Amino acid sequence: MTKIFLLSLGCAKNLVNSELMLGRLRAAGMEICESPEGVDAAIVNTCGFIDSAKSEAIEAILELAELKKQGLIRALIVTGCLTQRYQQEFLKELPEVDAALGTGSYDSIVEAVQAALLSTGQRAYFAPREQSILMGERVLLTGQYSAYLRIAEGCDNRCSYCVIPLIRGAFRSVPMEQLVEEAQRLAQAGIKELLVVAQDITRYGLDLYGKCSLAELLRRLEQVEGIRWIRLHYLYPDELSDEVLEVIASSRKILHYFDIPIQHVNDRVLRDMNRRGSGALIRERIRRLRAMMPDAILRTSLIVGFPGETEEEYRELYDFLEEYRLERVGVFCYSQEEGSPAAEMPDQIPEEIKERRRAEIYALQEQVMDDFSQKQIGRTLEVLCCGREGETCLGRSYMDSVDIDGTVYFDSDTAQEGDFVTVRVDYAEGCDLYGTVLED
Repeated sequence: MTKIFLLSLGCAKNLVNSELMLGRLRAAGMEICESPEGVDAAIVNTCGFIDSAKSEAIEAILELAELKKQGLIRALIVTGCLTQRYQQEFLKELPEVDAALGTGSYDSIVEAVQAALLSTGQRAYFAPREQSILMGERVLLTGQYSAYLRIAEGCDNRCSYCVIPLIRGAFRSVPMEQLVEEAQRLAQAGIKELLVVAQDITRYGLDLYGKCSLAELLRRLEQVEGIRWIRLHYLYPDELSDEVLEVIASSRKILHYFDIPIQHVNDRVLRDMNRRGSGALIRERIRRLRAMMPDAILRTSLIVGFPGETEEEYRELYDFLEEYRLERVGVFCYSQEEGSPAAEMPDQIPEEIKERRRAEIYALQEQVMDDFSQKQIGRTLEVLCCGREGETCLGRSYMDSVDIDGTVYFDSDTAQEGDFVTVRVDYAEGCDLYGTVLED
């Protein structure tokens, strides 16, 4: 039996592609292994979004190439965003790689593995991006209680700093019936938390139904028996309608967790970023959802050092965070990505200024999150158990998504992965909470 190892890098959407590839490989009779040593073929599904992601991918490829050189693996295959972005140069620069697949060729993974094991020559698979597989059998990489439901692929937003449309193509929604059927299959397999994801879920259905249809999709997903939590990634403020907010507010299952990547709040910077909406719209939507759901948790991502960002414009962003005190914030220095319009803009900001601004916001946000966590002491939370370290269980509340937020620690003799427990928060450190189980 052919043995396979797959390393998935990058975002949740890329993880779904990895799961779909593994599903095809398993259906072809191949064995999925957790370690690369001794396998027939090692696969790296790459991210190619920003410089740090590209460096991580190259480092992983070279580490596996060294195992191949030592005879510990027979073939090395690379897929995903990095190969799609640099397809002309990729195989030439990395002769150790036996096959490269772009973002439209994930369904060729079985053929690529078989060919790599039979041939000494390099092979390339670069079908049109729009042919990327959206649904199918998956080998879940998120445990047996949480799973991603990717409702669309690609992006039409064309933010000036971003190359995702070049890599993944136009926005393509998955038909609603297929999504409901997939959610039902996941529930029957024991999944209790659906993580609804796309580059922009608020535009779901616009290409299929002529209107944004997220509210209707959420109503139908809520009816799926067995699903207890529905978590949403990523909501854009310009299409975060009152209808969507009302569906979330009235739902028994949709968590009051809002992942809204705003990037900035200064109007000139937003225009140069080619972001829809304005700083006033962002503020209004945040006030609106907090008025409807006082327990709402807001997560966002920000960019500092965008070309031309003045100290005054940066300060507006800083002051916004100080006033609105968002519970979860990721802040990134602008990355000058070739192929993006912003890369050619004048007034590129020096790296030391970007880093200083990022550090200032990070320090502010640390204090905001510390203050918020302290306010949770004495509160009772529903917690999903995600694993154990000896007698201590690790879990997540509605405030914490997979891999990016805090952890709830508690002791329990009986709680297992996938169980929901009631925990009283006793103390807090940073984003992490520590508590006592009141009910299993």
